[in-house]
Amino acid sequence: MQTSKNQSFFARLGFAWAGVVHALRSEHSLRFQVLALGIVLIALAWFRPEPEWWAITLLTSAVVLAAELFNTALEHLADHLHPEVHPGIRVVKDCAAAAVLMTSLAAVAVAVALAVHLARRAS
Repeated sequence: MQTSKNQSFFARLGFAWAGVVHALRSEHSLRFQVLALGIVLIALAWFRPEPEWWAITLLTSAVVLAAELFNTALEHLADHLHPEVHPGIRVVKDCAAAAVLMTSLAAVAVAVALAVHLARRAS
């Protein structure tokens, strides 16, 4: 079994990319989040807000995707270590899902703030 410890930067980058690819193939919610990011990028290009809004939006989107990837990793680990239903494992998985929900709500709040900003700029 190969570990990512003490590997070259490019090897570790390959491991990270493999994780992204696996998660995209196996997780519907991550695919949805990536689709939403694509729509957001199109909207940003269309409305051309100030660079600060690009930064806030992209940072928030990256946090949502990272939370989704952490949730996926935690769920896979929990299922591997304890495949049967267990109340303690359920709490762990629910809390990880709640983290994704919180970051997603933050992204929606940024979208609303950007929409308000763009509406004020247009008037």
